[in-house]
Amino acid sequence: MTAATTLTTDRLILRQPQASDLPAYTAYCASPRTHFVGGPFDTVKAFDKFAAIAGHWTLRGFGRYIMEQDGAPIGHVGPMQLDATKPAEFTWTLWDGAYEGRGLATEAACRVRDHLLGDLGWPEMIIHVMPDNTGSIAIAQRIGATLTDEPAPEWYDGALVYHLRAEVPA
Repeated sequence: MTAATTLTTDRLILRQPQASDLPAYTAYCASPRTHFVGGPFDTVKAFDKFAAIAGHWTLRGFGRYIMEQDGAPIGHVGPMQLDATKPAEFTWTLWDGAYEGRGLATEAACRVRDHLLGDLGWPEMIIHVMPDNTGSIAIAQRIGATLTDEPAPEWYDGALVYHLRAEVPA
């Protein structure tokens, strides 16, 4: 099951990663915005992480989309599945705080959710969010995810675990 390589919303193009996105991603990785995901990261780790985002598409046939607005990459959104025996994890991140508060991450997450759970018929995705990441908690709730009492994975100790299922209305 291969995901669409490009999706659109009213304000965004959601597309596969390109080499030209690396400088913006590297700047994001070096910033305090990465504190919820173990950062900041140096240039080498940023490259490694970006290569994983890009390579995921080749290895799994789907992956995280780059959010593009007015020709500029502003974040990423979509699934990653490091363990093929478990549901994909749904993620989103705006790379620069200047884009917050406009509903862009929610808009992008809704479009990808509808494509994967609707168009492609995925049954569910998992979302992990740190309890003090109130912005991502709000997005998880807006897109219809349900908080569970499941323990966080070892690699993300203390995270809240949400399920996003196909039967949740948009």
